[in-house]
Amino acid sequence: MSAPASDSTPQAPVELTTTISLSALRQVPSTVDTNGLLQTLPAEIVEIISGLDAHSAMLIALSGPSAGARFLLNSDQVSIGRDTNSEIFLDDITVSRKHSQISRSGDEFSIEDLKSLNGTYVNAQSITRTSLRTGDELHIGKYRLTFFHGQLQGGK
Repeated sequence: MSAPASDSTPQAPVELTTTISLSALRQVPSTVDTNGLLQTLPAEIVEIISGLDAHSAMLIALSGPSAGARFLLNSDQVSIGRDTNSEIFLDDITVSRKHSQISRSGDEFSIEDLKSLNGTYVNAQSITRTSLRTGDELHIGKYRLTFFHGQLQGGK
């Protein structure tokens, strides 16, 4: 038996990777109904959020790993990552050691991705830096955290 003849025609490389857009996986409203969101929360959490002053905010894990976890944002900079020195320590391999950082300027909060491997998402949109509003959902690794600004009656 003889070996099959080899084809000397060049072949196109096989595509081994693909890119998906997380925003295509689910719809995220462009505006958040704060009252509707608050009505879905337990009374204890609504009371805690209502007690925040205008210079503070809170991240709450409403679902997924660490559901129910609350993180108070009451300093000018809060680091988020897998590093045990992070103010918000998220212990999972999907989170970079120094993943992102939340900054406060006056009464405004913003989040910045620190060149993490898996990126930082706000309302299913990949961000480098963006301001935060009540109801924004942060996706950091496998964690989903909802942002609540203090003094909700102020329209934040």
